[in-house]
Amino acid sequence: MPSCDHCGSHVSERFARVFSDEHGRLNACPSCSANAGIAEVARRRTRNNA
Repeated sequence: MPSCDHCGSHVSERFARVFSDEHGRLNACPSCSANAGIAEVARRRTRNNA
C-alpha cells in the first residue's frame, strides 16, 4: 500500500495515482494537510525539496 513521503501515513492506490508527482513521490495526504489544499501543499513541498 502506498504511503505519504512527508508523514508516512498510508493512502489508497487511487489517491497516490492522482496526487503523486512525476517522480512518484507523494508529498501530502489528508493526514498531514488540509483536504482542500492537498495539491497546493504537494506542489509547495516538491519545490522546497528540489
